[in-house]
Amino acid sequence: MGGLDFAVSVNDPRQQTPLVNFNPFTPDSLLIQSATQQRNNRKRAHWNDSCGEDMEASDGEGEEEILPPSKRITMMENNNNMMSRYTSEFLELEKIGCGEFGAVFKCVKRLDGCIYAIKRSKKPLAGSVDEQNALREVYAHAVLGQHPHVVRYYSAWAEDDHMLIQNEYCNGGTLSDVISENYRRLNFLSELELKDLLLQVTQGLKYIHSTSLVHMDIKPSNIFISRKSVPNCDECNEDDELTTSIVYKIGDLGHVTRVNNPQVEEGDSRYLANEVLQEDYSNLTKADIFALALTVVSASGAEPLPTNGDKWHEIRQGKLPAIPQLLSPEFLGLLKLMISPDPSRRPSTSALIKHPVLLTAARMSADQLRVELNAEKFKNALLQKELKKAQLARAVAEEKVLSTDRILTRSTVQSNLRTSRLIGKKMNRSVSLTIY
Repeated sequence: MGGLDFAVSVNDPRQQTPLVNFNPFTPDSLLIQSATQQRNNRKRAHWNDSCGEDMEASDGEGEEEILPPSKRITMMENNNNMMSRYTSEFLELEKIGCGEFGAVFKCVKRLDGCIYAIKRSKKPLAGSVDEQNALREVYAHAVLGQHPHVVRYYSAWAEDDHMLIQNEYCNGGTLSDVISENYRRLNFLSELELKDLLLQVTQGLKYIHSTSLVHMDIKPSNIFISRKSVPNCDECNEDDELTTSIVYKIGDLGHVTRVNNPQVEEGDSRYLANEVLQEDYSNLTKADIFALALTVVSASGAEPLPTNGDKWHEIRQGKLPAIPQLLSPEFLGLLKLMISPDPSRRPSTSALIKHPVLLTAARMSADQLRVELNAEKFKNALLQKELKKAQLARAVAEEKVLSTDRILTRSTVQSNLRTSRLIGKKMNRSVSLTIY
């Protein structure tokens, strides 16, 4: 797992040690463990001068929290005059996205030949408010690690006062792209597909929430899609039809914050829960649930969500926007529960995954896996059958050759015997006469 590539030396006569940034999303247990190790080494725990005023750690046994430094290493301190890492390590193929933060490029890494998505800030961030937002995304990615429904992070670095983040490339674009295309064609995701979307994103959110973090900006443009082609046939030949398996992944972690002691940056107002707007941060995980429900509603073909006004308030009062397709009352009831004005009534990610309405989607995923497994088993059975046929044919051919050889050998022996007799009959017998 790649980390934040920020490290500089301190021009301090007392010590020449490299500095590192403090990651505010690191679990407290790691911080406490680090402090314990420092105490065991009988070293005074304090923050380096360049990170603000020295803060001496408490010697008490009941210490519960290590305070972060008031300042962090800036992007400007990380810049250097070396050759551009972006141009030296990556070959840019195309621009695949553009947002508030910056542009995203599809690139091939020159060393491993794999494709990645490189996000580059639009403008220099060093010293700006946006710099901390950019670092927030890096911190969150680094702490979260790998999950099938969270976009994978590889590394990040600063270059010419711009932040660059190397992430997993998702070949299906974003859910926002799919919604726009479906809206143009008036061909929306079915209820089963909507349930699959809800289930997969909920699994990603459950993982994020399990680390005591919240996303705070769930929306279609932050849901990325990976498409994988799998055989959909009996004999799985090269010319057989393929079906596409879709995996949804949560990305863009620029608004992530901790559940405890949160530093909230409000996300898209169209998906923002009312309690967050009122600065009530006591149920932040449920704010993600609210936004997820409206994300699914958007994917169902509903009109674009309002940014404010009466309709905006109606949604915050628990009224679902009009959906132009017939969905089951049970599914609509679940979506309505997810946007309840009372955050405590909204289901948690764990409750959502176990909800009876989503069991169909879970069974669908399991059934799809079984279908693929059975296809592989059938393919292997056919290969075994063909192999046995080939072995039998080879054995028959070898037996035929041996039989022919035996017949030819027998015929040759008999012919030689007959020839010997004929030669013997024609020979002149020698007669010896003795005359006395």
